[in-house]
Amino acid sequence: MGRYFGTDGFRGEANKNLTFEHAIRIGRFLGWYYGRRLNRKAKVVIGKDTRRSSYMFEYALCTGLMASGADAYIMHVTTTPSVAYITRVDDFDCGIMISASHNPFYDNGIKLLNSNGEKMEEETLLEIEDYIDGVVEVPMAEREEIGRTVDYVAGRNRYIGHLISMSKYSFKGMKVGLDVANGAAWQIAKGIFDALGAKTYVMNDSPDGYNINTDCGSTHIEHLQKFVVDNRLDVGFAFDGDADRCLCVDEKGNVVTGDHTLYIYGLYMKERGKLLNNKVVTTVMSNFGLYKALDKVGIEYEKTKVGDKYVYENMVQNGHRIGGEQSGHTIFLKYETTGDGILTSLKLMEVMLAKKKPMSELAAPVVFYPQVLKNVRVKSKPDAQNDPDVQAAVAKVAAELGSDGRILVRESGTEPVIRVMVEAGSDEICEKYVDSVIDVIREKGHLV
Repeated sequence: MGRYFGTDGFRGEANKNLTFEHAIRIGRFLGWYYGRRLNRKAKVVIGKDTRRSSYMFEYALCTGLMASGADAYIMHVTTTPSVAYITRVDDFDCGIMISASHNPFYDNGIKLLNSNGEKMEEETLLEIEDYIDGVVEVPMAEREEIGRTVDYVAGRNRYIGHLISMSKYSFKGMKVGLDVANGAAWQIAKGIFDALGAKTYVMNDSPDGYNINTDCGSTHIEHLQKFVVDNRLDVGFAFDGDADRCLCVDEKGNVVTGDHTLYIYGLYMKERGKLLNNKVVTTVMSNFGLYKALDKVGIEYEKTKVGDKYVYENMVQNGHRIGGEQSGHTIFLKYETTGDGILTSLKLMEVMLAKKKPMSELAAPVVFYPQVLKNVRVKSKPDAQNDPDVQAAVAKVAAELGSDGRILVRESGTEPVIRVMVEAGSDEICEKYVDSVIDVIREKGHLV
């Protein structure tokens, strides 16, 4: 990861770690970079979520872009996947989404997308960081070269039409709950479900700039669980602040995670001969129960590092069609280049209607194993991770668990922390094995 940009953009508390000056300089560089490379005015599309600071960053980015000669097309409040889609299909040079996803309102982020709607290349991000730090300079546009802003709400409408066209079935007669997290999906999701004929019940759809993700959405799904049961709904879907992830609640109030989605839709694809390579792509944090369920139906799987960026890279490199994370980022490569919470909800509806089964029955084969995860602060992550005695302790646990569980020891990407996770048949077994590895880390003097 770079100095400012991580696996999911440049994030920080607004005007503390991520300031309007950063946004202006990012816009300045992008306008110059694409204009120079293409020898014409650059075209950049921008979306934002409902955070109060998103307006500030939107104007700052536009200022920087115009000052470098680019035209900035503003989609206003919209979702991350909509920006990715419109960047790709409407031939923009790059796309920008202003959002800190599931984080609280006082955080924000700037996500950059290339012309294919994919996360921007590392080399370009490093050049932007050099410009932010004053290592390089770029010229100002002058006279007729100065850029302009263009209202582009039409792009959001085009994306909505795209999602409606994805559905193969009418939702008429279905009672669906939506928790839009007071975020980017609040003007989009209900309209799509209504257009498809569902009786739609919506919660947390009154954003005020401060309540995005606050006790709502996919990070607080307990409220949707109660909502679905109290209103006797057929299913419920919860999105995060920028709607690139989706968790589901079945008609009984049980949570259906991203792992369940991979199983449900992966099996549906396999049954129709659409699961290319007979594989789904997961991360190392997917639950052991998912792998057990996939084994039973003869579906193979890949495991990547944590992050939808790595899932997408694996899918593209190997030609796989579905992948995602337990947290609800699910990528359907035929249709999108990123996780899309609303598309995920539509695809789950498709399986329910095609198979004429309730969500609880579709998700039932994935039985989650108990999991214990503990984080320990260490002096050096590589030293602790590569210590022969620590590795021997991990190998011993793996051997004793056999096919009845698993152990995962990995470094945090942002903190001086080693994460030790065990999944097994009971919480007691998990605790025992996690502590046995941490004891060795402690005995070898690696803890802070």
